[in-house]
Amino acid sequence: PPPDTIVLTLPARKNKIAFVVCTMVSGGGLRVQGIAGPKKGPKAVETTGKSPRFYPADDIPRPLHSRKKNAKPTKIRASIQPGTILILLAGRFRGKRVVFLKALESGLLLVSGPFKINGVPLRRVNQAYVIATSTTIDVSNVDASAINDDYFSREKSGESESEVEFFKGDAPKPAIVTDQRKVDQKRIDAALLKSVDAVPMLRGYLNAKFSLTKSDRPHTMVF
Repeated sequence: PPPDTIVLTLPARKNKIAFVVCTMVSGGGLRVQGIAGPKKGPKAVETTGKSPRFYPADDIPRPLHSRKKNAKPTKIRASIQPGTILILLAGRFRGKRVVFLKALESGLLLVSGPFKINGVPLRRVNQAYVIATSTTIDVSNVDASAINDDYFSREKSGESESEVEFFKGDAPKPAIVTDQRKVDQKRIDAALLKSVDAVPMLRGYLNAKFSLTKSDRPHTMVF
């Protein structure tokens, strides 16, 4: 610095040093020329928490959250294995006992009565609405590889219902069972019946409907 300049060292914040530059003036006084030291960071923009008054002029499309790319296969309970006897808890056949065949790609369970014993055809059920019992049979001879989720898709009818027919409130039309499904049902039931007949009293067990009375305690039962 020039001869008439004095530099003073002063303590600053957080162990940092600030320098004050002064010059001599007539009469023995000092004139402060400037202060050098640690610079303060930029202040954060204050937010009021309110949404803006105006929307942007152009709509910017944003992709919606989707789980299709990160879809993970449904985990089947350890108690449900091919050949396990299940008790249906909901739906048209609630209370019926069925045989579990395999798990489909959608996470649903493929089951069958067999149809000849208790009238339950090949169906898809959710594992949340079944009770897995400790009874199992051998289903290694049952070939259900050709049955998947597309097998149960309904065909759209070309006939459109008029407005008058819609408000009549007629009884719903019965579902049409295709010949291919009838053939598959007979083929799978034929293999299942051989395994069922190999276990004593199992045919009567599958035909019996599950129910609870007032004195039953489900939490103490072993299925």
